[in-house]
Amino acid sequence: MNRQYTTAEEAVKLIESGNRVFIHGSAATPLTLVNALLNRAGEINNVELVAISMHGNINWNRPEVLNSFYLNSLFVSENIRGWVNSEYGDYIPVFLSEIPQLFDKHILPLDVAIIQVSPPDKHGYCTMGTSADVAISAVRNAKKVIAQVNPRMPRVLGEGIIHLSDFDAMVWAETELFEVNYAQKVSEVTEKIGRQIASLIEDGSTLQMGIGAIPDAVLKQLINHKDLGIHTEMFSDGVIPLMENGAITNLKKKTGCGKIVSSFILGTRKVYDFADNNPNIELRNVAYVNNSDIISRNPKVVAINSAIEIDITGQVCADSIGTYQYSGIGGQMDFMRGAALSEGGKPIIAMPSVTNKGISRIVPHLKEGAGVVTTRGHIQWVATEYGVVNLYGKNMEQRAQLLAGIAHPDHREMLERAYHTRFGRMIKAL
Repeated sequence: MNRQYTTAEEAVKLIESGNRVFIHGSAATPLTLVNALLNRAGEINNVELVAISMHGNINWNRPEVLNSFYLNSLFVSENIRGWVNSEYGDYIPVFLSEIPQLFDKHILPLDVAIIQVSPPDKHGYCTMGTSADVAISAVRNAKKVIAQVNPRMPRVLGEGIIHLSDFDAMVWAETELFEVNYAQKVSEVTEKIGRQIASLIEDGSTLQMGIGAIPDAVLKQLINHKDLGIHTEMFSDGVIPLMENGAITNLKKKTGCGKIVSSFILGTRKVYDFADNNPNIELRNVAYVNNSDIISRNPKVVAINSAIEIDITGQVCADSIGTYQYSGIGGQMDFMRGAALSEGGKPIIAMPSVTNKGISRIVPHLKEGAGVVTTRGHIQWVATEYGVVNLYGKNMEQRAQLLAGIAHPDHREMLERAYHTRFGRMIKAL
């Protein structure tokens, strides 16, 4: 084990043809190492890359790269969406909570893990920074570990702590982390949805927020709430004001009492600095964070997740547009089920009523080839800017009527016709 820093070009020479390589994700994507690896295209071949959600400028769309590397993605982010949907990539449908098992049980045995970490402390310990998630299991199971050590990576406490003696190569690379400002993405529509959802949240609730503008819009409405807790697969800047004014105390939680428990952080530099050495934040293995049994032990869990479309019976597509793989299953079902089992819990699917092109997200039938992430049996609350409905315990006809009532007015006539075709009668009142 060489504890001296080397160059990215030298470090990735540890990777050989035929290897399966895990790549750290989200804001922790080790771009310096990834692009150095891709630059070895043609020199090595038949290399399989495994990752959840990578971010940043990954220079993959070159013939030599596609001929040498195959991307087997566990979640699909925007920058590699074209790769996954090509003949040179694919997607593994899997609950986020179960991805660590793929590594632990050697269903996906790993030859190398490429990660990004904070600098070692005086004892030689680094942290996995903004993303513990599945990386903890990947590092534990990989035969070799290559670390990009970045002084811009916050030192985030929890399970993602690793000693530099576990690295087979280290590269010092001071680069800015990928940032996304969800607050800038909040629109008039998402603000309305935020208000709809906030009306369902009681004091003492435990919150899970999925990715996107809607969770931030919800958090903005909770400034006067009391004793909120956070147990979530990810969080962003929206939690900071609620921590600072005391709305989030985490004191009512049964697991991780007093702390924000999450598996990764994705936002702006402000939230990365907020998380640095913050004893109130604990990042843990996603196998724990997204365990439905662990989630359900907390009181009044409110799980807020999004959808691409939902049919009138309550089937939720959240990962594909027809057969085109857009994202992934992620942790939606982990938290939908966990919230449903929580005392006073509310699993919520939240989405604008229409797409950016004005197409209804509430539809008679999902697109051909669309993936069902949340089933009819798991769906409960659904929110759009036109209202919130609870489908739990409702039959198919009742669900269709309720969902038509929160659809965009321009599409309600279409949904009424679909209702008539399916159930043989007209909706009495939309």
